[in-house]
Amino acid sequence: MIDLKKEVQFIKGVGPNRAKLLNKLKIFTLQDLITYYPRDYEDRSKPKTLFECADGEEALIEVVATSRVVETRFGKKTMQKLMIGDETANGEAVWFNQSYLKSKFSIGKKYRMFGKIDKKYRKVQIMSPVFDEYGHTQNTGRIIPIYPLTYSLSQNVLRKIIENGIDEIYGSLAETLPEYVLKKYNLLSINQATKTIHFPAELQDFKRARERLVFEELLMTQLALLKLKYYDMEKIKGIAFSKEHKIKEMVREFPFTLTNAQARVLEEIEKDMEAPKMMNRLLQGDVGSGKTAIAMCAAYKAVKSGYQAVIMAPTAILATQHLENFEKIFSNLGIKCELLISGITKKKKEEILQRLQNGDIDILIGTHAVLEDNVEFKNLGLVVTDEQHRFGVRQRNKITKKGMNPDVLVMSATPIPRTLALILYGDLDISIIDELPPNRKKIETFAVTKRMQERIDNFIKKQIQEGRQAYIVCPLVEEGEDNNLKSVVELAEKYQKEIFPEYRIAYLHGKMKPKEKDEIMARFKNHEIDILISTTVIEVGVDVPNSNIMVIEDAQRFGLAALHQLRGRVGRGEYQSYCILKYEGNGETIRKRMKVMCDTNDGFVISEKDLELRGSGDFFGTMQHGLPEFKIANLFEDMPILKKVQGLASEIMNKDPELKLPENKLLQAVVNQKLESLGTGTL
Repeated sequence: MIDLKKEVQFIKGVGPNRAKLLNKLKIFTLQDLITYYPRDYEDRSKPKTLFECADGEEALIEVVATSRVVETRFGKKTMQKLMIGDETANGEAVWFNQSYLKSKFSIGKKYRMFGKIDKKYRKVQIMSPVFDEYGHTQNTGRIIPIYPLTYSLSQNVLRKIIENGIDEIYGSLAETLPEYVLKKYNLLSINQATKTIHFPAELQDFKRARERLVFEELLMTQLALLKLKYYDMEKIKGIAFSKEHKIKEMVREFPFTLTNAQARVLEEIEKDMEAPKMMNRLLQGDVGSGKTAIAMCAAYKAVKSGYQAVIMAPTAILATQHLENFEKIFSNLGIKCELLISGITKKKKEEILQRLQNGDIDILIGTHAVLEDNVEFKNLGLVVTDEQHRFGVRQRNKITKKGMNPDVLVMSATPIPRTLALILYGDLDISIIDELPPNRKKIETFAVTKRMQERIDNFIKKQIQEGRQAYIVCPLVEEGEDNNLKSVVELAEKYQKEIFPEYRIAYLHGKMKPKEKDEIMARFKNHEIDILISTTVIEVGVDVPNSNIMVIEDAQRFGLAALHQLRGRVGRGEYQSYCILKYEGNGETIRKRMKVMCDTNDGFVISEKDLELRGSGDFFGTMQHGLPEFKIANLFEDMPILKKVQGLASEIMNKDPELKLPENKLLQAVVNQKLESLGTGTL
């Protein structure tokens, strides 16, 4: 039996030093190594003659060495040159700083070389080629996988290590998909797919290998999420909240009328809460669509039915903002709200924990601090997590264990197309608020190049003179991460000294301590700061109704979903608001993306376009989002496979929800592994 948990350092060609480099790529075991998939391929299997080669192309040639390697020195640098030829022409192979090559070639011997062709004035050169003696295929003569790399680890070394790993497991991997699935969808076996994805004989072969691996990855995720959903619905007895206390009693307390979309969503939530099963619902709504009002209504019903509610927010300042909004409404109704964040004093915290345990607090609003073991409720009935992409499945499970199967409402202001929501949140029912309140003004959005800097500065000045405030967002924190981009600190200095010396300017970035960030946002909210220069840490932030202008530097560096989230920080008050996207570059995709932002304020339209133009890897950015992490699937490119998988997963779960039938035994084992990786344990 092959040990896939074997440490990578014990694989042929690795050892302790290379193991450290592989660890940087998150390769710790044999399993990690064989599932470290190529990002691209080079076809080095079809040779061309020197005569056929075109200037600038990368080509494979088969040539004879007609001289020895001659080395020339330029100061500290060296150049190595080898005369080569075939039946059509003569040429040169050129390398730099590779002195060891002097002993690698013999006159009259035949070699395969792959590299970039430089063909000018009838002279053919191949620049820094990789090569093999004719008849060998380590670097040439086949399809070569190209991997994401870390410093000090070359493609050749990594390729050889992966090849050794594949040799070790080939033919011994246990199949993970049932025979009926392999046949129905004409999929390769796990052994074939694993070898072929790394070393395809023909370029089209890797597509079949990839299809098999993507299919499996999506299927296991979908089944795991559906199993969670089934388990919650069938196995866990939830709370049936009182039918006497209706949400409409709470709605009368609002100083505004709900939109039709809000009313529809509240109906869905009330029905869930009154049923004796656990509610697990995702509430998606654009920035400003009124999700907080929905959370208040759900909390009201829970409290009136004799239970406590907890609202989890990703930042202290957002939690504080929620408390202010909740208290405005609930103080008149005799419902007690309290705030639990890491910044409060030890004495105050102890008092809150005591009151929470006694049932003196009805609604607790807080950050990750509410997850701590010493936070105990008397009778927790409802859990609301705001900005779900900051809280993974693990954290959701931890908070629900603080009550007897409380209902769960997950809120997200990051619109995700419905097909994707089914795989990302397959364990949740989905409600969507697809309508903004009628009084919301459209944020005027302009995409401009840096040539407009002076006009932008004058526009900011005019708004500040009228009493408004501005955000300026840039993508990086420190100088040197990318020399083309201004860092936050550098930009703040420039604005304060050169452009707006008369205004109060502050900056904010992710490397600051949470307390420091909260203090700056509080000062901005209290109008003690005129211009706030920030990274995307303000994406999920506090409402500052007085700020009505946002300038986003290097807008081409952000995804549309991120730009839309950032833009949502303005337009929170009565004033007409503006978003100015400063971008560089003239590519068609950049222009299309900027046009989408200027044309629409609809987050769902924007998320569809973002996926279309950038693919899911960039769409979700780093995996901070608590979403399932995919090694090979790309949720946009693989939509046809995703649709097949969703159909199959529903079919399997309807027939065999516990995956106990003999034909699904393989699935049960892998799905349980997936559930453990999501932090839920096996079901």
